[in-house]
Amino acid sequence: MGTISLEGLEFFSYHGFYDEEQKIGNKYSVDITVTANFLEAAEQDRLSATVNYEVLYRITADVMKQPARLLEHVAHRIIQEIRGVYPTLQSVEVGVSKFNPPIGGVCHRARITLRG
Repeated sequence: MGTISLEGLEFFSYHGFYDEEQKIGNKYSVDITVTANFLEAAEQDRLSATVNYEVLYRITADVMKQPARLLEHVAHRIIQEIRGVYPTLQSVEVGVSKFNPPIGGVCHRARITLRG
């Protein structure tokens, strides 16, 4: 077993519980880690035997373009889309961070992490 991670993917998106957040948008960061058996890719040096980073990024970018109220929903959709393309993965972990969340005080980022 092994993992592939994409860390610090950045997007400007229109997610948030409050209507104002969905109008003005915000900066978000996404981290993805997938777990699978990568032995064939390691031995054969073939992209078709592993998870393509570009595909993970494209899936994430497409989901981030679709406004949502909750970061949990965003992470869940990313996991579902990744599993649709790579159904044999052992696990998919997605963390979504919102920069400067509207909490009434100083907070650099709010972050949720889901594993599916």
